[in-house]
Amino acid sequence: MEKGLPKIVLIKKKKILNPGIKIDFFTSAFSSALFTGYIPWASGTFGSLFALAFVFIPGFYNPAVLFVLTAIITVLGVFSSEKMVAKYGDDPSVVVIDEVAGMWLTLAISSLFFADVSITLLAVSFFSFRFFDITKTYPASVFDKMKNGTGIMMDDIVSGVYAGVSAVVIMKLIIIINLWQI
Repeated sequence: MEKGLPKIVLIKKKKILNPGIKIDFFTSAFSSALFTGYIPWASGTFGSLFALAFVFIPGFYNPAVLFVLTAIITVLGVFSSEKMVAKYGDDPSVVVIDEVAGMWLTLAISSLFFADVSITLLAVSFFSFRFFDITKTYPASVFDKMKNGTGIMMDDIVSGVYAGVSAVVIMKLIIIINLWQI
């Protein structure tokens, strides 16, 4: 394998490896984050945006809520992703529940340091997560190579940890820079 910059794929073509395999409605709706994964381009980005929309639900931007829901959808995502892999092949573009889990974990880490959500925090969290999700920074790259439900979910969990820590650092720097300008 060639060393160097990671391969970045923003647009994945949806392929159906085994058309005879039937996927139930719940599995399809859940693993595609209410069908956002079926958007033909940048489905991971749309899955991440879908996850961000939940912060507008009162009480959702709470560390306990975010950590618990992230854990639940991660476990369920492993099983639903396995079913989707059987039909669509390795790391199907229609599966974006992993982006939801990673984005929520990013927000969960941020919520430990910032009690109030802001547009700046959402933007920093979103772009941090997309960066780490696309680049597959080690050990996310190890999970990405697994080509199963666990790998699908865990590479985004690792990216969510990196993105959460990065978002906190970036937001703290923004606060410090703003204080210097006073």
